[in-house]
Amino acid sequence: MKTYRKIALLGALAALVGSIAAVHAAERVTLRNGSALVCDHQKNLDGQVRLYLTASDENYLDVAAADIASVEAVRAADTLTPGTSPQASASSRQPAAHADIPALLQQAGAQHHLDPDLLASVVHAESDGRIHAVSPVGARGLMQLMPATAKDLGVRDSFAAKQNIAGGTAYLDALLMYYHEDIALALAAYNAGPAAVDRYHGIPPYTETRRYVERVIHDFNQRKLREARQRSNHAPLLSMAAVATAPAK
Repeated sequence: MKTYRKIALLGALAALVGSIAAVHAAERVTLRNGSALVCDHQKNLDGQVRLYLTASDENYLDVAAADIASVEAVRAADTLTPGTSPQASASSRQPAAHADIPALLQQAGAQHHLDPDLLASVVHAESDGRIHAVSPVGARGLMQLMPATAKDLGVRDSFAAKQNIAGGTAYLDALLMYYHEDIALALAAYNAGPAAVDRYHGIPPYTETRRYVERVIHDFNQRKLREARQRSNHAPLLSMAAVATAPAK
């Protein structure tokens, strides 16, 4: 049974909730509003606490010190690091030709309680489903991870579909939690970085980012509409078939 959290998505309902993977020993920060996320490290900045989502100083979120309820250390073994565990299965390094993208999206969605359709829409917008996609700025793979971000997320091979999807999903998951399940802000942060979203207190006025958010949300809504049509049309089709094969009276 699906246990997705329901979130308003510009008129559609999506199901999302989760936490980010860490590469090594990290900290689980719980906010007073009930949200929680795992950060690599943190820094105090005059009443604000900067939570770094990865080992680098590029991906971070700023929260008020008063909003933090508790901080606890978590072991590397307790975090969901994609592709770095000694017990990582061979499927995480499977050749591109054998990658089952829908199945990997289902797996990542189940692990983070995210709707696989949302992940599919992100993949479509980021790479159009091309495992070896490389952007002009160097972002790689299905969910277009920058090399430094991929490394910080534990993704050793951005062209290994399972690792790439796991890393991108973990990152999106943390953004959704930070922005209180506001899908538009989380997507904007995925595209332009959380610092830009926080700086403008909303979706940054970047044409690329605004179009990206609109594209993902539109694609997601279309997927849900197709599912709804299939469900609503399923029973009538079965009923019509029964009538067609029934003996004439």
